[in-house]
Amino acid sequence: MATTLHVDVVSAEESIFSGEATFVALPGELGELGIYPRHTPLITRIKPGAVRIKRADNNEEEFVFVAGGILEVQPDTVTVLADTAIRGHDLDEAKANEAKRQAEEAMKNAKSDIDFAKAQGEFAAMAAQIAALRKYRRK
Repeated sequence: MATTLHVDVVSAEESIFSGEATFVALPGELGELGIYPRHTPLITRIKPGAVRIKRADNNEEEFVFVAGGILEVQPDTVTVLADTAIRGHDLDEAKANEAKRQAEEAMKNAKSDIDFAKAQGEFAAMAAQIAALRKYRRK
């Protein structure tokens, strides 16, 4: 019986993580998902937030922020196709706070529903990034 699963986290720009893990947790569309080896096959959208990967080689937790995307789960493979993905140690709280403030301003000054929705999406992603960063720093 398999005790690990292969995990790939990929953004449009690069491969962020590829390796063996014993557990993966991430923000699914309807709530937090926890995935162990031999999980039932699944495809779902993911929300902005933290992907936590418990590595099989050293038992440490790898942390990646994703700004949404698609998750595919097979019994021995997990693939995260992220819109944007940033390694936990590369997150910058000052930049995220500034981007959140700019999105808030854009929502106030939106001239159309489309502009407002775009700014609202950016605001939600930055709020999720800041929350994920704070959770990462507590570890």
